[in-house]
Amino acid sequence: MATFLTDAVKKETHTHLAGMNRPVRLVFFTQKNACGACREQQQLLEEFAALSPRLALEVREFIADAAEAKRYGIDKVPATVVLGDRDYGIRFYGLTGGYEFGSLLEAVSMVSTGESGLDPQVEALAQRIVVPVHLEIMVTLTCPYCPNMVRLAHQLSFVNAGIRADMIDAAEFPALTQRYGVQGVPRTVVNERPAFEGALPPPAAVMEILKLADPQTYEVVDAALRTAQGQRKATEAGAEQEYDLLIVGAGPAAMAAALYAVRKGRRVAVLGVHPGGQITDTAVVDNYLGMMEIGGSELAEMFRHHLESYPVAERMHARVTEVRSSGVAFEVQADDGAIYHARSVIYAAGKQYRRLNVPGESRFIGHGIAFCATCDAPLFKDKPVAVVGGGNSALTAVRDLRGYAREIHLIHMLDQFQADQVLVDEVRAAPNVTVHMRMEVREFLGKEALSGVRLASVDGKERYDLRVDGVFLEVGLVPNTGPVSRLLALNSAGEIPVSRDQSTIVPGLFAAGDVTDQRDKQITIAVGDGAQAALSADRFLARRQTAGN
Repeated sequence: MATFLTDAVKKETHTHLAGMNRPVRLVFFTQKNACGACREQQQLLEEFAALSPRLALEVREFIADAAEAKRYGIDKVPATVVLGDRDYGIRFYGLTGGYEFGSLLEAVSMVSTGESGLDPQVEALAQRIVVPVHLEIMVTLTCPYCPNMVRLAHQLSFVNAGIRADMIDAAEFPALTQRYGVQGVPRTVVNERPAFEGALPPPAAVMEILKLADPQTYEVVDAALRTAQGQRKATEAGAEQEYDLLIVGAGPAAMAAALYAVRKGRRVAVLGVHPGGQITDTAVVDNYLGMMEIGGSELAEMFRHHLESYPVAERMHARVTEVRSSGVAFEVQADDGAIYHARSVIYAAGKQYRRLNVPGESRFIGHGIAFCATCDAPLFKDKPVAVVGGGNSALTAVRDLRGYAREIHLIHMLDQFQADQVLVDEVRAAPNVTVHMRMEVREFLGKEALSGVRLASVDGKERYDLRVDGVFLEVGLVPNTGPVSRLLALNSAGEIPVSRDQSTIVPGLFAAGDVTDQRDKQITIAVGDGAQAALSADRFLARRQTAGN
């Protein structure tokens, strides 16, 4: 019988395994008559395990040993689990031949010696990840760079019990390759969301993983690194100070306003809930001048890094509850009771997702009802879902879900879509999309988790239930203007009326972006509004100063 390992490879491997300190178990899951590569991988592992008395191979049948497969989180075969004194979350799916034989050897050595081999600073960074992380490294066996990312992923899993790391042979699992849009390897996937391509240096790779898996921790670490490198001059906003200008919001309008104001030499503070605002929920931005295509989160990060290269004061993840004016100054209160003081204010708090206000909605938000398909589509892999709405955002959500959900029900109360025709054509041509026109959601169904939606036709003549595990609400946005509703009159849409210079009827209060009565809501327009508001506020402050106020 032909062997997988040549005599030369066996000799070299035997020498390498001589340094093993502790025994290592290889648990291999196979499936007879249904797995083309299972026999080859089993033979390779048998030859490998025979090279050291400290290596033990245990073969399991995927179906017959389903309970054990579930315990190890095995959902496809061939699968190889590397175990030491505990389960370190190290997995190999597919063949471990070619360059990936080295990855297997490295994993066994790491588990046996108890040494990760990571740089201490990278290890410390990995241990700051406090949320569960599933890393999938898509590889080919002929790629000489792929083992670098596979090894790093397994090292991270070794030093952090909350991380699980899988090597996946892209050729063996074409469905995953298609789902993750793999066009080059290695491709790193974080919690079922494609993250980056290529073998990044360990510090950069860990930061990219952290960015997707634990954004708030990433913000803290990234800010500290940029500050240490002299790239960040932002400071923490203080309630004890009076600022020239306080900006409420953290999206494009707010950041543009802060940038222009601080460049004017003003003492500026920014209070915002979510850095980047709505654009972080956008997978791709392709209409921002000078950038043919860029990820929404990437663009938001560029905005923030640009702003923070100036001495601006900021407090992120803070929700403003009220803005008050004494006629000569402003008080801005946060939800923790802190009160910030400023001589002028730019209100740019953006919008939030609109709700249907039907039974069951409040109970299932976060438990089946979601607002961001770009963010949450992977959570509904192979499940039935519904999208409610008929505009560009709704049809874009359907497009984002097609590669994940088993079936998609698009529910729209009108008889025509209010979306670009190219999106309409694309959605109607999708085989896993069912369209429900002139239908409304009357109730969300389920006990502990969402299990369906109850629909009724607009004319009341038809009713039926849909069995779905998730619903994405794409029915528009409402402005976050509650904190200023006592300060000035809003229009019928709850927006702030502004003049061409972004001023309001309240002296010293300016507004910008989606909270205003500006008809068109675009990133470019929001940035322009923010810049104009800052320039207008600067002139207002100069006049006040000249008048002695």
